[in-house]
Amino acid sequence: MTLQRRVFRRLVRFGRGNKARAATLLISLALAGCGDTEPEAVAKAPSPPCSAAAFEGVPLTHCVADPQRHTVRVVLGPEGKPYRSLSELAVGLGDKASEVAFAMNGGMYDAEGMPIGYYVEAGKRRHTLNRNKGWGNFHLHPNGVFYGSAGAWAVRTADDFAASVTKRPQFGTQSGPMLVIDGKLHPRIDADGPSQKLRNAVGVDRQGRAHFVISEAPISFGKLARYFRDELKTPNALFLDGSVSSLWDPAMGRVDGGPPLGPLIVVEKRRKAAP
Repeated sequence: MTLQRRVFRRLVRFGRGNKARAATLLISLALAGCGDTEPEAVAKAPSPPCSAAAFEGVPLTHCVADPQRHTVRVVLGPEGKPYRSLSELAVGLGDKASEVAFAMNGGMYDAEGMPIGYYVEAGKRRHTLNRNKGWGNFHLHPNGVFYGSAGAWAVRTADDFAASVTKRPQFGTQSGPMLVIDGKLHPRIDADGPSQKLRNAVGVDRQGRAHFVISEAPISFGKLARYFRDELKTPNALFLDGSVSSLWDPAMGRVDGGPPLGPLIVVEKRRKAAP
């Protein structure tokens, strides 16, 4: 039986009288790529970007964006109006959803889902760098920026970004706090503090690969930071969000739901050059 028929049967079985569930199944399976696939093509397919991991007893999902295989961009939504969920993003992309390797929420935002820190989408700046004092994770300075252009990605503290980056990147999103700064843990983060939540973060290694991690169980800032420093070896790592942390992993048929989101980071398969 083809994957397309299996998807249809699941939709019929679970979707009657439940449009939301049917939509989720459609996104997680159909948009991942329906149709017949030859066994040889499956055998030659590259390994999926996301895989299960664990650190100090906490289950994680670790996704890797490789500049040789992927592109990265940030998205709010049509005409700047936030999608507010990964499922809305998937539906909004339509046929282009098949190009997505994975997507994750990333960047601090207000009640309407608009960024409250530095945000650049497709080369256009929507919000300036925010170095204001305040309360909450975002203002646990230093916070930082994940940004990039043409397959070169980086994470920097907000102050370092302001001092070093003179040309506007193709994409950028500000969040906080930083978890790892030049190979050292954030000085105001405890080794394993009492704040335990679902969390996601990003770091870029010395080979230029962006590592995205989302916890599958509550985790402290300190433990998540050590995973990036000790296991992933990223000189800098940035906390993206907590509690609302969400992942869309088409290869695994996963589309997380939950509270409304803000900026979204979309990792797409790099298109091969025409012969």
